[in-house]
Amino acid sequence: MKKLILLFVFVFATSILTAQRTPEPNYRAAAKYSPKNLAKLVHSTTVSPNWLKKGNRFWYQYKTSDGANYYLVDADKKTRTPLFDNVKMAKWLTEITKDPYDAQHLPRLSFKFNESETAIRFRVTATEEVPAKEDDAKKGKKDAKAKSKKPKMEKKIYHLEYRLGGNSLTIIDNEKEDRKRKSWANIAPDSSIVLFSKNYNLFWMDKANFLKALEDEKDSTIVEHQWTKDGVEDYSYGGGSRGENNETKIKNQDKRKGVWGTWSHDSKKFVFQKTDSRALKDLWVINSVSSKRPVLETYKYHMPGEAEFSKTELLIFDIPTKSVTNIALDTTKQQSVSVFRAPIKLSDRSNDFNPSLLLSKKGKVYYSVISRDRKKYDICVADLNTGKSKVLIEERFNTYIESRPLILFNDETEMLHWAERDGWAHFYLYDSNGKLKNQVTDGDYHVANFAGLDEKSRTLYFTANGADKSQDPYYEHMYKINLNGSGMKSLNPGNFTTRTSMSDSNKFFVSNYSRVNTVPKSELRTSDGRLVMDLEEADLTQLFATGYKFPEPFKVKAADGITDLYGVMYKPFNFNPNLSYPLLEYVYPGPQTESVNKSFSYSMDRLDRMAQVGFIVITLGNRGGHPDRSKWYHNYGYGNLRDYGLDDKKYVAEQLANKHRFIDISKVGIYGHSGGGFMSTAAMLVYPDFFKAAVSSAGNHDNTVYNSWWSETHHGVKEEIDEKGKSSYVYKIDVNQTLAENLKGHLMLIHGDVDNNVHPAGTIRMANALIKANKRFKFMIMPGQRHGFGSMTEYSFWLRADHFSKYFLGKEATSVDITEMNRDVPQNR
Repeated sequence: MKKLILLFVFVFATSILTAQRTPEPNYRAAAKYSPKNLAKLVHSTTVSPNWLKKGNRFWYQYKTSDGANYYLVDADKKTRTPLFDNVKMAKWLTEITKDPYDAQHLPRLSFKFNESETAIRFRVTATEEVPAKEDDAKKGKKDAKAKSKKPKMEKKIYHLEYRLGGNSLTIIDNEKEDRKRKSWANIAPDSSIVLFSKNYNLFWMDKANFLKALEDEKDSTIVEHQWTKDGVEDYSYGGGSRGENNETKIKNQDKRKGVWGTWSHDSKKFVFQKTDSRALKDLWVINSVSSKRPVLETYKYHMPGEAEFSKTELLIFDIPTKSVTNIALDTTKQQSVSVFRAPIKLSDRSNDFNPSLLLSKKGKVYYSVISRDRKKYDICVADLNTGKSKVLIEERFNTYIESRPLILFNDETEMLHWAERDGWAHFYLYDSNGKLKNQVTDGDYHVANFAGLDEKSRTLYFTANGADKSQDPYYEHMYKINLNGSGMKSLNPGNFTTRTSMSDSNKFFVSNYSRVNTVPKSELRTSDGRLVMDLEEADLTQLFATGYKFPEPFKVKAADGITDLYGVMYKPFNFNPNLSYPLLEYVYPGPQTESVNKSFSYSMDRLDRMAQVGFIVITLGNRGGHPDRSKWYHNYGYGNLRDYGLDDKKYVAEQLANKHRFIDISKVGIYGHSGGGFMSTAAMLVYPDFFKAAVSSAGNHDNTVYNSWWSETHHGVKEEIDEKGKSSYVYKIDVNQTLAENLKGHLMLIHGDVDNNVHPAGTIRMANALIKANKRFKFMIMPGQRHGFGSMTEYSFWLRADHFSKYFLGKEATSVDITEMNRDVPQNR
């Protein structure tokens, strides 16, 4: 009996000691799931259909661990066949190019169908070198000495054709792909005229001269015509230099540049949005690692609450007469203007030439205007000949208004308008005069996007979230409904989220579906929801062979004890329930989106991969987050943009620790990028005794120096009108640096020094406040990096791993080399 008691005491004591033990940092496991390594393990996970013009047909490529295959699907015939035989294709390519190929290692084929859609054409590059071809203009400039020099060599190109069902490849020619398209050229739909910007003004040339420019842009015989003469910097007709430094801006100032606008369908009118940004103040970043001396980059940047604003004009250029008509807009108030454009058919998206066209074919310009405070939104229509305009639909709300493209149909006599006026996103049917006919969709669910419209049967196809109350409200599905509001039906039901692509005929759609914890699958369905065929199931065999395990979705309550929140938990793949794991929260507050994955994803850099180091990592939505729930949920943080999500982040961590004894609630960390950088630092300062460590990268810690659109939209700005009718804008927001004295835990700040989105000033101000408060913290500048860190993304991952390993796992990486980055890189120097 004593032995049994002693054994019980020993086992009990051992279990207590084990439960208190923190895991060892596992850098090797984290390195195994780098983006570079994952690319070898996971290939295609969705079917991206390339719809054809003839019939309800599409082709797609799908890659597995056995290689890439191409398929042609005929939905009407319910057939799915290989586009070609890989074995035969490898044989033909080998015979033609004299380079060895096999069925598993075909080159990535970028092909186009011919006009009759009976053959595909593509190019391959051989290893054989041939003398480089030069165009006639360059040949004429050669002198006698140059002729005696060894010719420049280049790899031989084969332009090939394969007729569907055929038994051979045909060589069309050995010409390179025509890459003569000019980024500066805005070509009319009928190709009769080309518009471009030069020295801030609008220019044009005819087709004959544009063809000359395609051959030699510096051809002295090119005739170009100047249309406007009043264009100046920051009040120009096209052009633009965002992303250029001051030196390249000067170097390129006389070059032809693009002009963006929208064409009438008959090519006779061009609608251009001209913006006067001269009053906006300048902002700067300095690239210290440029090739020579550090270079300055100057750009216009509007910060919240600033009195200055851009003024927008809508101009109609008449091509035949070269006259200009102005659509009357109120330029005394700041407002954003957007012209509605005709949607591009899915079967046209592979075309080289898809000009931007007006929504209307009948001489009208449909456009929207939204006020600076985003509380007043109007849909307007203007006459394309006179510019005379009127308001069709008005939206008013006490928080910000969101929008979707206007749908014009039934010979332009009816319109579908998306709005959140009853607290949920729905479609409303209007006549062309702006008279409401009826609300089409209705209920406590969120209509996400327009998918298609069958005018004959008056059936609307759309995607929505939350219609099935038994599911995660973020799961998106396809639905159909009659325009009178009857007959709503789910077309791809199931406990998962979907991404869909509908044919131009509205008769079929491809549905890709999964959850974070299921293998992605793809299928083809009819427009009434019937399954036509299963298409693909992702090949995850190599991923699972590494020890990969799916993450775990969870559902908890918000800090109000009422609102349901949804999250995902990521564990180490060698998870031991008897260990005590620190908890990390990965955050991105949006509020235009959330960081919570709903479908399977192998982009593990910030989630699964961090968990492998030795942590439990979670992502979760919070009140004030994703727009795919109610308007109330989305706008919860309005007026409290710094702190609105923190209470939920803290409360959810506590709930999970109560439920799972393997979570160490005394070691909670938080990290994020951009808005997540802002939120993670705020969490450390608002709840300094709860969040013990954070890594905040590219954070907008001081939203008074971030762009006005995001900050004024989601936090709010108050318009005040004086007795003379003049508007001013009052903006007040809490910033992180005012709470610097609260810091108790371990904070790391990271920022790119040429970030022209979230300016480094926000992080520098945070650092300045921490220094003045006599706080220890880490601060890293990423030299020459923009907002996303680019080539230094991998380096930033290991900074984050080091930080949390040191303070939560008790092990500090002291080696000068980041071994995990160097291990798989050949050391050839």
